[in-house]
Amino acid sequence: MSSLRKEVLASKVHPSKLLPPIPRRTQGPRGRMRQAEDFVPISWDKYFTDCRKVEVEENSFNVYTLGDSGPLLVLLHGGGYSGLTWSLFAKEIYSMVDCQILAIDLRGHGSTTTTNDDDLSEVTLAKDVGDVITALYPETPPPIILMGHSMGGAIAIHTTYNHLIDTVIGLIVIDVVEGTAVDALASMQSFLRSRPTSFKSIQDAISWSLFNGQVKNVESAQVSVPGQIKNAETGVLAACEEPSTPPGSVDEPDVMRPAIVPETIQEDEAEFKVPVKAPGGKYTWRIDLCKTEKYWRGWFQGLSNIFLSSRAQKLLLLANIDRLDKNLTVGQMQGKFAMHVLTKVGHAVHEDEPGQVAEIVANFIVRNKFSQPKENFRVFLPAC
Repeated sequence: MSSLRKEVLASKVHPSKLLPPIPRRTQGPRGRMRQAEDFVPISWDKYFTDCRKVEVEENSFNVYTLGDSGPLLVLLHGGGYSGLTWSLFAKEIYSMVDCQILAIDLRGHGSTTTTNDDDLSEVTLAKDVGDVITALYPETPPPIILMGHSMGGAIAIHTTYNHLIDTVIGLIVIDVVEGTAVDALASMQSFLRSRPTSFKSIQDAISWSLFNGQVKNVESAQVSVPGQIKNAETGVLAACEEPSTPPGSVDEPDVMRPAIVPETIQEDEAEFKVPVKAPGGKYTWRIDLCKTEKYWRGWFQGLSNIFLSSRAQKLLLLANIDRLDKNLTVGQMQGKFAMHVLTKVGHAVHEDEPGQVAEIVANFIVRNKFSQPKENFRVFLPAC
């Protein structure tokens, strides 16, 4: 037990009283000194060539695209995220294999607008994915690899299992396992309520995301977080706003420390979390995930079995081997899917380590002869 922990437990002093005032430069999640420049938002067009609307009946789905040949990687984000969560991964994978990329803002997220943004059932979301592909490719879609993170991974599985897209050849799921997900539902509301409800600026939101551990990759946070918040006055997604900071100047963020207090104090000072009451501000979350609770069980219930029974070639990426449930453990031993466990990453695996995830996916694509490697392709060698 560290001397800091002993002092806290003996004195019962609130942890925040033991830390000095926050300087302009402060320690980041991985030990690197963070500067105000780390919190400046980055535009989507550094990673994608096009952003467009796909009209489906009275609904308008926002999509980001890259490439025009090879199999189509359809990327589905997790709950609360947007298509921009795939930005760094998209750039990496496109440099490694011949492919096209389509990152969708799902219903209720990002810049997508629908007649009922509150209907996030697995049936509706999976149908939306199929409808977007049909609208883009009314005759025959190219070979498709469906790839999803968390909630998006569940929707990718439901879409494949229900044959909503005829040309799916690959199914890639990131950090979603039925057993672990269902067990976590009981504490999800508590976690969501612990987050700040608003931010004074986009920089504050990026700062909070990094220091709270939602994302560990600075560049990814800079492009991804603006897709998760909106201007409370105008309703415009932060990622779509014109930059308000003059060139050459940087606003110093106010929210620099995490908002969640752990049940125990970590020995590692880098993980020592201090509660901060976020000041009220003009930016709020794009979607209120607390209101989606009635759909959570539907996303994940029975997921392992339908994943295993899907005919597409399958790949599962996890942040921790402990997340694997019994059915998937048996399936993995039977060789029904490929699996990789990444280390030193959080739940947003593809944001924290986009290069490593791209290498794994590129090898999966080339090994299954879905596409040809490019010059930057590297054979993935898992760590021992």
